[in-house]
Amino acid sequence: MSKADLGLIGLAVMGENLVMNMESKGFTVAVYNRTTEKVTNFIEGRAKGKNIIGTYSLEELVGSLKKPRKVMLMVKAGQPVDQFIDMLIPLLEPGDIIIDGGNSHFPDTIRRTKYVEEKGLLYIGTGVSGGEEGALRGPSLMPGGSPAAWPHVKSIFQAIAAKVDDGSPCCDWVGENGAGHFVKMVHNGIEYGDMQLICEAYHLMKDVLGMSCDEMHEVFKEWNEGDLNSYLIEITRDILAYKDEDGTPLVEKILDTAGQKGTGKWTGIAALDEGVPLTMIGEAVFARCLSAMKEERVAASKVLSGPQPSFSGDKKAVIEDLRKALYAAKIISYAQGYMLMRAAAQTYGWNLNYGGIALMWRGGCIIRSRFLGKIKEAFDKNPELTNLILDPFFKEKVESAQESWRRICTLALTNGIPMPAFTSALCYYDGYRSARLPANLLQAQRDYFGAHTYERVDQPRGKFFHTNWTGHGGTTSASTYTV
Repeated sequence: MSKADLGLIGLAVMGENLVMNMESKGFTVAVYNRTTEKVTNFIEGRAKGKNIIGTYSLEELVGSLKKPRKVMLMVKAGQPVDQFIDMLIPLLEPGDIIIDGGNSHFPDTIRRTKYVEEKGLLYIGTGVSGGEEGALRGPSLMPGGSPAAWPHVKSIFQAIAAKVDDGSPCCDWVGENGAGHFVKMVHNGIEYGDMQLICEAYHLMKDVLGMSCDEMHEVFKEWNEGDLNSYLIEITRDILAYKDEDGTPLVEKILDTAGQKGTGKWTGIAALDEGVPLTMIGEAVFARCLSAMKEERVAASKVLSGPQPSFSGDKKAVIEDLRKALYAAKIISYAQGYMLMRAAAQTYGWNLNYGGIALMWRGGCIIRSRFLGKIKEAFDKNPELTNLILDPFFKEKVESAQESWRRICTLALTNGIPMPAFTSALCYYDGYRSARLPANLLQAQRDYFGAHTYERVDQPRGKFFHTNWTGHGGTTSASTYTV
C-alpha cells in the first residue's frame, strides 16, 4: 500500500474538513482519532473511496507515513497537545515533523518548539482560520516554528490554503517558534474588534434610527459592495435577512450573551505585557464580558435610568456617517494589532513579514476584507512603518472620516447607546495624534505619593528628578522602572 503524505490526529469538524481538502488536492492522508469509532465512521462515510487511510493506533499512523514523517494535531489546545507530543516522540525519527494546527497559546508553542527540537525532531505551530468551511474549501494558514520544517510542508499547506485573485496562496512562513500562533491570536483579536464594531453599528441603527432588520440588511448589502467589503459584513447582511419559522427575524430571538474561547483575552494580555495600547480590541473583549452578565443587566435596567433614544434628523446622512466611522474605527483595530505584532517581534526575536501577513489574511479567514491589500501595499512601500495610520492611504481615510466618526459617537452617547469600540478607537486616534498628554500631572502624582521621580521638558531624556512636595517627604526617591 502506498504511504501517506501526512498523518492527521483529531477527527472533529476542522480535522475532517482539512483531510478532505488535502485529499482533494491530490495528497494521501492517514487519520487517527483517540475514539477509534470516529475513524471507522469517517472512513466508511465521507472518506469512502478516497485516498484516506484509517489507522487505529499511533504506531499504525506513524508506520503509514512517507519520510520525513509529518503528523498534524487537530486536537483541543492545552494538555491534549502535550500528551500527543509525548506519545509521538518515541515513535518518530530525527527530522520528522509534528504540526499543531489548533488554537494554541503562543508561549506553549515557543516551549514545545524547543522541547521537540531538543529530541531531534522539527515542530510547526500553525494558525488555521476560516472556520469549518475554510478548512474544507481553503483556510488562511499562519505557520511558525522550526524553519527547517517549512520546505517539507510548504507544498501541502499552500495547495490547501485559500487563494486570492492573482492565485497567491493565503499561507506563508511567519517566523520562528510561536510566531505563527501569535499572528493567529492577533488575527482573532482583530476579529473581536471587527465584530464588536458591527454590533455597535447595528445597535445604533436599531435603537436610535428605529430601523427594521430588513432595512439594516439593505444597508449591509450596500456596504459590502464598497470599501467595507469583507466576510463579516457579508455574513451580517445574510443574518439580518434570515427569518425564523414564524417569518420574524431570527437574530432578534437570540439571547444577547456573547461567548468567547479566550484568544481575544490572550491578545489583550499580550498587549498589556508589551505595553501596547490595544484599546479597541480590549474594549471588544470587555463588551463580551458585560454581555454575559445578562441577569445583572436585566435587574439594573429596572433601577438605573438613562436617556430615551430619539431621532428626528436625516437617517440617510447618519447611515453614511456610520459607514465612514466604521471604516475609520476598523483601520484603528488593524493599526493596533500591527503595533502589537511589531512589539512582540522585538521581544521574541521574530522576523515578521508584515505585508505577507496581510496577504495571508486576504482570503479564507474570518477577517478577510478588501483593504488588506492596502495594508500589504503600505508595508511593501515602508517595511519600517511604525503605525498603519501614518501611511498616506490610511491617514487620508481616517482624516476624511473623522467628522462623521465624531458625530456618530456624539449621537450614541447623547442617546445612551454604548459604543465602546467606536469611542475607544476615536480616543486612541486623538491620543496618538497629541504631542502632549496630561501624563505630566500623572507623573507628579506618582512622585508625590511614591517618590517615583519624573523627567523634565527642559532637561535631557533619561534624567530623573524628585521633588519633596510636602516639605517633609525627604529627598530619597524610588528606583525607576517601566512595566
